[in-house]
Amino acid sequence: MDQTAFESDRRANCLIESPVCERLKSEPCWLGIDEAGRGPVLGPMVYGICFSPVADKEKFGTMGFADSKTLTEEQRDKIFSEINSSLDLLGWMVEILSPAYISRSMLRRDKYNLNALSHDCAIRLVKTALERGVNVTELYVDTVGDPAKYQAKLKEVFPTIDVTVAKKADSLYPVVSAASICAKVARDKAVKNWEFQEKITLDEPNYGSGYPGDPKTKHFLEASFDRVFGFPNFVRFSWSTAALIIEKDGVQVEWEDDDEQDGVPENTPTVSQFFKKKSERPELKQHRFFTNRQLTPVTSL
Repeated sequence: MDQTAFESDRRANCLIESPVCERLKSEPCWLGIDEAGRGPVLGPMVYGICFSPVADKEKFGTMGFADSKTLTEEQRDKIFSEINSSLDLLGWMVEILSPAYISRSMLRRDKYNLNALSHDCAIRLVKTALERGVNVTELYVDTVGDPAKYQAKLKEVFPTIDVTVAKKADSLYPVVSAASICAKVARDKAVKNWEFQEKITLDEPNYGSGYPGDPKTKHFLEASFDRVFGFPNFVRFSWSTAALIIEKDGVQVEWEDDDEQDGVPENTPTVSQFFKKKSERPELKQHRFFTNRQLTPVTSL
């Protein structure tokens, strides 16, 4: 899997995809979705999809796909090679979500949690497959959050597609298992080949599993932490594990404008008030809570 585009800027997301053969455009296809790297505090999260003609479901099922978590890295690499040797039967796409993007998204002013981020990525991949001409008629998804609510959400976006959302879908539907393998292979390569833009050197190059409870991951977090600049881009600093280290060991910052607020007379105008139009009435301006969510007043029913 060529990750040159991602490696050129690991702060940005990256879409990687296989060619789409004519059969996938002309025949009804089933499509599976799964992710890899949702829980770790280190590295990217990767969403993957795999799709194949419905008519070849039985043949597809004999290719030995299984939940990627039950396979060794060598087994996953072998199956992924077989996938790329069978592009007359199937196709795949993965989107690598960078740790920096995950952190920025989860810490932005408008609430945007990991479930919403995951849903949006899955929907984006299906839309991309449709744009490439894939004739998707059946969609199978390993659930994120409540299966019934997620299924209803997907059905609303894709009303002409038969949608199935289930727990452990990667062990129930081979097309989801194949998507799981594509996602896991992509994440493994991204983590293994990670080069630190911050030019840090580590006494222990093994990050462990990336999960907060792993001793090697804990050691990496402690060794890579800078008291002023925090963590390298490899770390999801929105995770509570990282946030606690920043709070405990980072340099405390006091902003000058915070101090300046003390002792300011109550009626002193703010700088922004000097840039308002004279005709603008402050009491009529909507709060950003409403504007950020594109909510407008209802004047009639």
